[in-house]
Amino acid sequence: MDTEKTALFHLEDIEKASVKKIVKEVYHSLEEKGYNPINQLVGYIISGDPGYISSYQDARKKILELDRSKIIEVLLKEFTKDL
Repeated sequence: MDTEKTALFHLEDIEKASVKKIVKEVYHSLEEKGYNPINQLVGYIISGDPGYISSYQDARKKILELDRSKIIEVLLKEFTKDL
């Protein structure tokens, strides 16, 4: 393995991976607490009210690290990538 090569990282890919990771973690935390994670996440994204997200496993803290518009952007890009 050649360790002399420079690795390239694209900021957009790193941001996308971060958004996906956090949304998945929050989804699973909500699911574990017995909530409907889709309804809770949609409520949060539309209203901006963090009360839709449980504080269980720091889910609320995690989701608040993200800009809601970035969440929507990543979701739409994922949804439309095969069109």
